[in-house]
Amino acid sequence: MKKAILALLLGAFFSSATIAQSVADGIKYLYYQRNKSAVETLEKVYASKSKDVQAIYWLGQAYLAEYGLSGNKSDLEKAKALYQKALSDGMNDPYIWIGMGHVEILEGKNAEARQRFEAAITNTKGKKGAENPDILKAIGRAESDGSSQIGDPQYGIDVLTRAKALDLTNPDIDMYLGLCYLKLSSDKGGEAVEAFRDATVRDPNYAAAYWRIGRVYRSQNNLPSMNEWFGKAIAADAKFAPVYHDYFEYYQERDINAAKEFLDKYVANADKDCNTEFFVGDYLFRAGKYQESLAKADEMSSGECKDYPRLPLLYAYDYNRLGDSTKALNYLQKFLGTMPSSQLKPTDYVFAGNMFKSISGYEDSAVAYLSKAVDMDTVVKNKLAYIDTISTLYKKLNNPAERLVWLKKSFSLNQNPSNRDIYDMGDAALAAGDYTLANSMFEKYKEKYPNEIYGYKGMVDVAQKMDSTGAAAVIPMNNLINDFLLKDTTKYGTTIAYYHALLGTYYVNEKKDYDSSIIEFQKALQFDPANPQYKQYLDILIKARDKRKNSSNNSGNSKSPADKSKTKK
Repeated sequence: MKKAILALLLGAFFSSATIAQSVADGIKYLYYQRNKSAVETLEKVYASKSKDVQAIYWLGQAYLAEYGLSGNKSDLEKAKALYQKALSDGMNDPYIWIGMGHVEILEGKNAEARQRFEAAITNTKGKKGAENPDILKAIGRAESDGSSQIGDPQYGIDVLTRAKALDLTNPDIDMYLGLCYLKLSSDKGGEAVEAFRDATVRDPNYAAAYWRIGRVYRSQNNLPSMNEWFGKAIAADAKFAPVYHDYFEYYQERDINAAKEFLDKYVANADKDCNTEFFVGDYLFRAGKYQESLAKADEMSSGECKDYPRLPLLYAYDYNRLGDSTKALNYLQKFLGTMPSSQLKPTDYVFAGNMFKSISGYEDSAVAYLSKAVDMDTVVKNKLAYIDTISTLYKKLNNPAERLVWLKKSFSLNQNPSNRDIYDMGDAALAAGDYTLANSMFEKYKEKYPNEIYGYKGMVDVAQKMDSTGAAAVIPMNNLINDFLLKDTTKYGTTIAYYHALLGTYYVNEKKDYDSSIIEFQKALQFDPANPQYKQYLDILIKARDKRKNSSNNSGNSKSPADKSKTKK
């Protein structure tokens, strides 16, 4: 009997050890972003031990990780149903509360999530009121998930900072802390890198942290530093697939051969799932193999990937490049209508914006999508490119006020504006009626680029707008001619003539000063002798002046009859 009892106990022990190991395997798969394997492993654990809190918590995390990667809302619903069932079954465990709070964050229910998190913290405090660092870490994991529009990253930073002080060895804490910094603000890259570095100190083989540092430098378009840290990630663990995918994304618009090399490495180390199938189709599109990319999309749509949320986007890519705008637009609208907004990427909004901007009547939609790309993208260079497209659209729509609003945003982001950036700001301000801003921009242009005409000319244009009579433009116009145009009379001869003619027009119309007007038109003819209009105007002015003088002389020499009678006497 004792032997039988011992055998049962040993069986129970090894069964628990197997389950615990399987949960650990699932967690490891999640670390490698092999979500399909994580789900399969943890579902098996859950099937054999449906009341195991860790199995439930981590299976829900696997569903949420897959939702974050693919955007398939059914995965979010699976996690929600799993945690709800556990709660309904009376499993009032802090990890279940945190899992449910994680779901609520992704649903936009931050207040409800916070209540669950605080309850989890309170109910796991030690006898002396010490907080449980594992609970804090799990909360930080939830807050670190998703885009900057989701959750409360500052709250995540607060709880993870406390966890870090309590647990001095776990690198996951620093990983989630860095992600929360990145969610909090695009200018928190320094704090994020510091947190990721701390993770590598805690565990030198923690490839994910090296990779995350490389991603920060990638967002800054710093290729040497990106290569350095991506290289460290590969050196720490060559099986860490996400770094190869980042390399693929980086090179897909720059060097398609390099992109293919990294895609192959990614596929070799990642799960064979709908995500990898999509990436292969995306590569074929980037390589210009549109028919092959369409074939891959058809293959996905006829198999288990038929409901993959990003599949319509692949169709939209290919049909747009093949010139079938109707099909491209239909697939794009299907993608935008089914993909949760929280799972859309800046590149998705950019593609939508560029599609809609080319369709008459859809310009407002284009602006709306590009605006979202500006808000989401953390790369300043990309933001500036999107804003440039938006401002161009508003110029096309003849909406100078909105164009100026967006160019101001661009100018505030751009630490080193080019001559084109300065000119466009001045031009937009001029069109919108902000003459003070316009003049300051053109003055800035003249100072930085004294050998170009646009600053001088812009100041003249502002002066003319400020005073329709032309009085305010006299000095700027003379400065334009004397300070700039006369430096190269061969190149700017006709332009010099044009501005002399403008001055001549001002003198005769506003000042009734025929002599000054004639002098200006004579100068205009000097620099543009072939212009018949200047000769015509000059002749008219001379005749008008002479007639006026003769009339004045006759008036001065004429005498009254009384005077004439006196003279006879």
